[in-house]
Amino acid sequence: MDKVGVGVIGCGRISGQYLENLVRTFSFCLETLACADLVPAHAEQRAQEFGIPHVCSVEDLLGDPQVELVVNLTVPAAHFAVTMAALDAGKHVYTEKPLAVTREEGKRLVAKAKERGLLLGGAPDTFLGAGLQTCRKLIDDGWVGTPITAQALIAMGVHVERYHKLGVGPMFDMGPYYVTALVALLGPVKRVSGSAQVPFATKANPDPQSPDYARTYTVDTPTVVSGVLDFESGAVGVVTTTCEVLGYNPRLEVYGTEGILTCNDPNMFGGGVYVQRRGGERREVALTHYYSDRNRGLGVADMAYAIRNGRAPRASGDLMYHVHDVMHGIHDASREERHVLLESRAQRPAPFPAGYTTPIFE
Repeated sequence: MDKVGVGVIGCGRISGQYLENLVRTFSFCLETLACADLVPAHAEQRAQEFGIPHVCSVEDLLGDPQVELVVNLTVPAAHFAVTMAALDAGKHVYTEKPLAVTREEGKRLVAKAKERGLLLGGAPDTFLGAGLQTCRKLIDDGWVGTPITAQALIAMGVHVERYHKLGVGPMFDMGPYYVTALVALLGPVKRVSGSAQVPFATKANPDPQSPDYARTYTVDTPTVVSGVLDFESGAVGVVTTTCEVLGYNPRLEVYGTEGILTCNDPNMFGGGVYVQRRGGERREVALTHYYSDRNRGLGVADMAYAIRNGRAPRASGDLMYHVHDVMHGIHDASREERHVLLESRAQRPAPFPAGYTTPIFE
């Protein structure tokens, strides 16, 4: 197929992983033409590092007719404005998570894309990796029987100030990986309840190398959040995110009538997958799919095929918004002390075909 021209907006830390894959791993379907950043030196550095031909302003990038697809890697607070500007410019958009800060912003982006006949999608695309695609196949093939419940947890220690502001925090930063994985495995969510707590109203900067070391700051978003998810399928899931504990502790398990599935870390594309069947031993399962490395940008490649073949991308805007709605619903349920019925729905994304040793984007 003809390659899709890509422009990247936002050349910070995460852009290195993306560009490694956009320029090299997925060069069979993507042509990275330009990059832009509020700090031009950042864009210059990435362009030199990855051989990107054009460094330009955001306005010039959006005005380039060869750029069909914009990859938005800006900070969360800028996601809405940059994505809306790209859609207004007639570009398809793949954005880092979250889709936006508020529900209303997310709704507007999804509506704008549909109004303009453009594709909108974004991170996380880790559910397209070999680990969670293998888990999806195991569930679809009946290895755990009927899924009854699932447990998702990311418990870690993060104390930098930026992590404690609206639009970030452990649920909106790490929660998308876990909620997206649950929706990809079990389908859409119809109702949520939950608890969202702020155990420490203020914190101190923990970095002794920072000029702001020991300076206190306010915590503007909950840092311990647990939600109960009622899926349309009848399964019930629990997702917990916190940044208040030691280390990095991920877990995702699905419990069914015939077995237990222990998934890889949803923040990763690969990793160990284990199954325990009724009366059997817990054992590791060989991964059945292709991408198991640091493949951020896999969703961009899938979107390129979607553009060329007139289909929806797997990591779609509808999926992003549904996950966004779930996370906001958990916070609403805690604040209002009630169950929250979700208005949004997203189809369970189509799986990648299994058994291939080369990339397949059917």
